Amino acid sequence: MAEQTPMSSRVFTVPNILSFLRLALVPVFLVLLIAGEDVAALLVLVFSSVSDFLDGVIARKFNQITRLGQLLDPAADRLFIFAALIGLSVREILPWWLTAVIIGRDVLLAVLGIVLANHGFGPLPVHHLGKVATFCLYYALPLIMLGQAFDAIAWWANPLGWAFALWGAFLYWWAGVVYVRETARVIRIPWGAAGSQSDTIET
Repeated sequence: MAEQTPMSSRVFTVPNILSFLRLALVPVFLVLLIAGEDVAALLVLVFSSVSDFLDGVIARKFNQITRLGQLLDPAADRLFIFAALIGLSVREILPWWLTAVIIGRDVLLAVLGIVLANHGFGPLPVHHLGKVATFCLYYALPLIMLGQAFDAIAWWANPLGWAFALWGAFLYWWAGVVYVRETARVIRIPWGAAGSQSDTIET
């Protein structure tokens, strides 16, 4: 069995500071996007992606993996996706129904998390469908933004971005159905067995 990386409860580590910075850039990104400053918004997104990569490398290399970091990192990723969806929808580049579909799935997962917690369990492991869906959305929204920022590449960036967006939304909800079924299975476990089972379902 592989040795687990030690988990720290520290707050002020370099990776966590980078994650805090990424969170602070979310409203900046949203304002730039709504204002139509697509190039500047893309630069913020590139900086966020680079810092996301760096904080993971630093955390692993210097044993600075923390509980807080495991919460901040995916939170920043999700908020950037939400900001991109909202900004592009405000500008009527994306339809609001697509934004509602994607955000609605995350609301569903939040409800499932509450249900699991009430039954004594931690969050479910991330399903590979969810990972693929998130991957699609990470590429879809920047591609659509690239098409808006640079007319010369819009002919391929926009169709490719839309393909990733629609496929990602579909997989997002497919994974959501899997999480619903898994939650239904898990909560049937008797309460007394929750302590022994929770370790097997936590991420």
